[in-house]
Amino acid sequence: MKSQFIFQRNSESDLPVAAAGDGCFLMDTDGKAYLDGSGGAAVSCLGHSDSHVKNAILAQVESLSYAHTSFFTSAPAEQLAARLASYAPGDINRVYLVSGGSEAIEAALKLARQYYTEIGQPERKHIIARHQSYHGNTLGALAAGGNQWRRQNFAPLLIETSLISPCYAWRDKREDETEGDYGLRVANELETEILRLGAEQVMAFMAEPVVGATSGALCPVPGYLARIREICDHYGVLLIFDEVMCGMGRTGALFACDIDGVMPDIITIAKGLGAGYQPIGAMLCRDYIHDAIEQGSGFFHHGHTYLGHPIAAAAANAVLDRLVDDGLVETVAEKGAYLKTRLQSVLGQHPHIGDIRGRGLFIGIELVASRTDKTPFDPALNIAGKIKQNALAAGLACYPSQGTIDGKFGDHILLAPPFIISNDEIDMLVARLHDAIKTSLPT
Repeated sequence: MKSQFIFQRNSESDLPVAAAGDGCFLMDTDGKAYLDGSGGAAVSCLGHSDSHVKNAILAQVESLSYAHTSFFTSAPAEQLAARLASYAPGDINRVYLVSGGSEAIEAALKLARQYYTEIGQPERKHIIARHQSYHGNTLGALAAGGNQWRRQNFAPLLIETSLISPCYAWRDKREDETEGDYGLRVANELETEILRLGAEQVMAFMAEPVVGATSGALCPVPGYLARIREICDHYGVLLIFDEVMCGMGRTGALFACDIDGVMPDIITIAKGLGAGYQPIGAMLCRDYIHDAIEQGSGFFHHGHTYLGHPIAAAAANAVLDRLVDDGLVETVAEKGAYLKTRLQSVLGQHPHIGDIRGRGLFIGIELVASRTDKTPFDPALNIAGKIKQNALAAGLACYPSQGTIDGKFGDHILLAPPFIISNDEIDMLVARLHDAIKTSLPT
C-alpha cells in the first residue's frame, strides 16, 4: 500500500503490508508468503517466530520495562554485557549497550576521540576508512563511511574522513599479483595515508571485516587484516571493526574478526544481536581504553535515552541462548556452503553473474553487463531495483543494491537468510532468485 501518513524512505513506494512471520517467512495482509532471503538487512538470524526470544521479552515486560542508566543498571543488561565480554576476542571486556548500529558507531568514534584526550594526545582527530564503506546514517557514522551516494546530500555537515582502497580482489588484483601480494599492497595504503596526515594526528581506522550493504559480502584476502593491525599498532592508531552486519554469527563465527584471527581495539555489533525482536546494539572496547577514562575524567561524554534497555537486553540474552547455547552459529558455515554451492550450480555460468562470494550465510552476487571484462550495467537500467521487485513478486525478499564499485556503477545482491533455514528452503531461495534475475536482466 502507499502510505498516507508514514514518511516512507521512497515517496513512490507502494509496499505490501507485513502482517505475520513464521520461521523463514513473512506474510502480508493478502496472505502471500515471502521467503526472507536477506533477514531484512541481515537482521533476522532466528527467523520470525522464535518462541524462546518471545517468551523472554514477555517475562521481562512483566518485571521491568525501563530504567534510565543514569539512575540504575539492570540484571538483563549486566548479564548481556558479561556474556558478550566472555565471547569477544582477547581483552575486549567492556560493553556499551545502545539501540542499533549507527548508535554503536557514534559511540565508537566518540570513545576513540575521548580516549586520546584522556591520555594527553588531543591532536589525534583524523579517521581513516575505505572507499565504498558504510557505517551508518547518523552524521558521525555517515561521515566515517566512504559511500559517496549516501554522503553527497549531507557533505557540508560531515566531518572530514580520509579514504583508502577497499580490499576488492575480484576487481582490483593485478594479474601478476598473488592474493597475498595484493592484500599487502592495499593494506599498505593505510600506512601511506597515516604518514600523509601526520602519524601523531590520526585517531582511528574503521572497517567492516566482511563488507555488507555497499559491496555485497566482500571478504578480505588472507593476511590483509593482519597487516592492517600491524600498521595501527606501529603508529598508535585505534582499529575499529564494524560488525553491525557481518557479526553475531552471520559469517560462521559469533565475532566475524575471529575468522581472520585479528583483534580490534573497538568493535560494534547490532542487527543479529536482537535478531529483529528488539532494537539493540553494542560497542565493545579493550580494557585499556576503558581504564584510561576510568583513571582520568571517569566520565564518558556520551549517552542515549535507551541505553541498556532491559527488554532489549533480555531479548538479546535469549538470542545468544539460541546462537551459542543451542549451537546455531555452528550450523552457519555448513548451510552457507550449501547455499553457495547451489548458487554456483544454478547461476555460476550465467552471462551476467560476475562473482559469487561471501562467508557463512552472508553471500554476495555481483552482476555485470559483461563477464569477460567485468563491465558493470548502466545505472540507468536500475538492475538492482528490478531484481528486488521481481523477487518480491516471486515470493522472495532479498537485498539488491546499486553502486557496488564506486557508489554509482555496479549492482549486487546480498543474501543473508535466517540461520534456521533448511536445505529445501535454500533450494527455494535459489530458484526464486534465478527467476527474478532472469526476468530482470537484458537478454
